[in-house]
Amino acid sequence: MTVEVQEIDSFYGDLQVLRKVSLRVDEGEVVALLGPNGHGKSTLLKAIAGLHPPTSGSVRYRGEDISRASNERIVQMGLAYIPEERHLFPYMTVMENLRLGAYNPRARGRIGENLGFVFALFPRLEERRDQLCSTLSGGESRMVAIGRGLMSDATFLMVDEPSIGLSPALKKAVFDSIRKINQGRGISILIVEQEIEHALRLASRIYMMKKGQILLERGAADIEKAEIEKAYF
Repeated sequence: MTVEVQEIDSFYGDLQVLRKVSLRVDEGEVVALLGPNGHGKSTLLKAIAGLHPPTSGSVRYRGEDISRASNERIVQMGLAYIPEERHLFPYMTVMENLRLGAYNPRARGRIGENLGFVFALFPRLEERRDQLCSTLSGGESRMVAIGRGLMSDATFLMVDEPSIGLSPALKKAVFDSIRKINQGRGISILIVEQEIEHALRLASRIYMMKKGQILLERGAADIEKAEIEKAYF
């Protein structure tokens, strides 16, 4: 398997956010993590990415324990985290932001290949390559954020709330691009999403999280939207 999380706890000060969370993503798989806002989903992604390491338990990537590895080391190994906030450099161009994604040594030798893949995936970004990111729409900014993650030569992608704030047409475009990333390159993907229908169509398995715990794990084809909505409330 690509990533295996085993019984991790996570705290912010005295506040416990994750409680014995276990999760796995197999090679080439898309897994969706669902649940109400503020219940630990983003904290779990940050724990895997090395941005907020777990207090206990373990995170393994292709068998190697990365629970205490630095974020830089984790990126170099092939894991990329795309946060909800995007964190673009607004007064740098689209191209400059994309190139910043290839800062790790492994990715530098594949800039041309990865850039070609990003522009094939998002032709709009090629059209706007010299445009400042501060002038982009919300959908275009999301494309840059995903593209920058791909520029790191990622083999495992974590995407937090990719559709938030987007129009229905752009939501569909973003989810279509995530599907192409998975199918075109076999990249394993863990996605946090509130749009249940999109998530169920995209993922092969889903996890439901509430109050920092995993409530259920199920094949996406084996669960109804109503069951998920009931778990939310």
